Amino acid sequence: MQKLFFDFFPILLFFAAFKFSGIYAATAVAMAATGFQVLWSWIKHRKVGGVLWINLAIIAVLGGTTLLLRDETFVKWKPTALYWSFAAALAGGPVFFKKNPIRILLAERIDLPDAAWSILNYYWAFCFLFMGFANLAVAFLFGLSTNAWVNFKLFGGIGLIFLFALLQGVLFSKYFPEENEEKK
Repeated sequence: MQKLFFDFFPILLFFAAFKFSGIYAATAVAMAATGFQVLWSWIKHRKVGGVLWINLAIIAVLGGTTLLLRDETFVKWKPTALYWSFAAALAGGPVFFKKNPIRILLAERIDLPDAAWSILNYYWAFCFLFMGFANLAVAFLFGLSTNAWVNFKLFGGIGLIFLFALLQGVLFSKYFPEENEEKK
């Protein structure tokens, strides 16, 4: 639970700052919170994961451009840039590095046959590709307010990813270890 809070810390602060002070304050808060995540990870573990570095780079560039130009368009691209980075890493891992990123992340938790790992990896790549397009649609195509986009970013985006994860759990549940009903 603590890891989940740590991962969603910047988006929760972004949401709160937006509700109280608007998009530019929220952007600055998200930048600071992401910087704090990187610093905290370094202090606590003496390493920073690739996802955190990518997130920091994206929010620094797009958030910084938003603040510099006073144009919220750039920060609205941030989720898409992050989602598409994930999709590219997932799809490109097996092709360029002969490694399955989902397997690397989850192999300690579940045991799947090679073919299932490959399918799961590409399902998640597709999910993140879709999420990038969904973000752009809500941000720019439907004529919705920035407030609607911020709500989608927190509730819709996280909700859709959670729903997709549940669907994957159902699809791959036959590979999950069964709990021993009798304790010895």
